[in-house]
Amino acid sequence: MSITALRPFIPSGKDFELALQFFADLGFKTNWKVEGLAELQLGAAVFWLQDYHNQEMQDNLMMFAVVDDLDQWWQHIQDSGVLDRYPGVRGKEPTEYPWGKREVHLIEPAGVCWHFA
Repeated sequence: MSITALRPFIPSGKDFELALQFFADLGFKTNWKVEGLAELQLGAAVFWLQDYHNQEMQDNLMMFAVVDDLDQWWQHIQDSGVLDRYPGVRGKEPTEYPWGKREVHLIEPAGVCWHFA
């Protein structure tokens, strides 16, 4: 027996539509959307964006995603304009960390920290 897919529910923060637009600007496609929930996908990565806000949870939630080319992904983030266009969004360029991973960190509008490696 094995797990064939894992789709986390990620909180949108206060503004569900803003979060949808943020992820669209990063290149995520909306596979489907119903009231308060949408499935987003980029390549093989899929998650469910939930219209939910709990700042303490969001500030402590982290996601880890593997990309084909980290330097190219960092350039894509910069070119997308999300670092300037969305309040509270912050990014950190590719950095080698003591745990042996080279990562880009991106804090999205809700406060969730995405680690890209």
